[in-house]
Amino acid sequence: MDPALPIVALSLVLGAIIAFLFFNSYIRKRQSEVRSIAKPNLDPNPNPTSKPLPKKPLSKPHSSDKDQNKRHHPLDLNTLKGHGDAVTGICFSHDGRNLATACADGVVRVFKLDDASSKSFKFLRINLPAGGHPTAVVFSDDASSIVVSSYTLSGSSLYMYGEGKPVSSENKQTKLPLPEIKWEHHKVHDKKSILTMFGASATYGSGDGSTIIASCSEGTDIIVWHGKTGKSVGHVDTNQLKNNMAAISPNGRFIAAAAFTADVKVWEIVYAKDGSAKEVLNVMQLKGHKSAVTWLCFTPNSEQIITASKDGTMRIWNINVRYHFDEDPKTLKVFPIPLRDSSGATLHYDRLSISPDGKILAATHGSTLQWLSVDTGKVLDTAEKAHDSDISCVSWSPKAIPMGNNKVLVLATASADKKVKLWASPSIPSS
Repeated sequence: MDPALPIVALSLVLGAIIAFLFFNSYIRKRQSEVRSIAKPNLDPNPNPTSKPLPKKPLSKPHSSDKDQNKRHHPLDLNTLKGHGDAVTGICFSHDGRNLATACADGVVRVFKLDDASSKSFKFLRINLPAGGHPTAVVFSDDASSIVVSSYTLSGSSLYMYGEGKPVSSENKQTKLPLPEIKWEHHKVHDKKSILTMFGASATYGSGDGSTIIASCSEGTDIIVWHGKTGKSVGHVDTNQLKNNMAAISPNGRFIAAAAFTADVKVWEIVYAKDGSAKEVLNVMQLKGHKSAVTWLCFTPNSEQIITASKDGTMRIWNINVRYHFDEDPKTLKVFPIPLRDSSGATLHYDRLSISPDGKILAATHGSTLQWLSVDTGKVLDTAEKAHDSDISCVSWSPKAIPMGNNKVLVLATASADKKVKLWASPSIPSS
């Protein structure tokens, strides 16, 4: 055995012991430093200028969300609940006491508006034929007659529901009559979906006062219907790439369409001596916008049209002209759209609706709702998040609705958030 081996082994053991002691000392020193950092200041005479940091309260996102929901816009009157899916169409009856809604759950609901501030509203439920998704709804001659457009894979259908026969039960009590289909049409508009339907009483000229309905497809065609009989009384083509919407004037005289271009085409419904609609003629165009017109509406007197365009402006047109003598419609007013995004760029309006007194214009973009003065174009009020999703429909009640001991003009809005909201009209500042 080599006499040097015990000496080498001993030196290795001593080196390991020294290294262990050095490492242990280092660890104790680091722990002491950490404890001194974390240790609270126990100085009986601390620096009076130093202030302890305030404690952060625990966040409660659920309660804040609830508080946010509790804060309503001052003009928010009520919400019509019970829809199982997106609301795609709304329409008031002529007296304003009924509101029909079309819902993607395949049901049309007719709400009774006895009091706009009611905690709950009674409604009549109309189930469409299986597989159909209602896209628009409009009242015909009275509150018990409703025309509904429904879309399936095979195309669009129209149904007119009217009051059926009273139903007798076993205890001999007569129940309210259930709605039944009075007329129907299938595969209309070349199997394309119907975007909008507007109705009006034919009171112009020799019109007999019956309801005339204009249905506008996502293609380029518009069909005019007689509400009571379901007879097609006219068919026009915008000859543009696609339609945005079409409306009929309150007196049943004109039809105007907002399509893919900056120009708006206007047709006149000609009535025969017996009061029936005879034909539909293209009579004028509104030229002046620089980009596509997104929406339009007629004023209550049927003599003017208000248009909104992607060029960032709204225009009010006089259409009460002698077009037979080549007199063109005139632009009466041009207003800038007073809506900006976060970068300051002008936004366009998706939908418009004018109050029955012709003084207030309701306009929407996404989930934002604005009320504007028709006279000045100034914003009267804004609800930035009127719904949880984009607003799909907006419509004024034709007449004031009871609310407590008063009567109020009501605006209805609908959305994909499954809600229909009722709004009061803002006050107009005195000039």
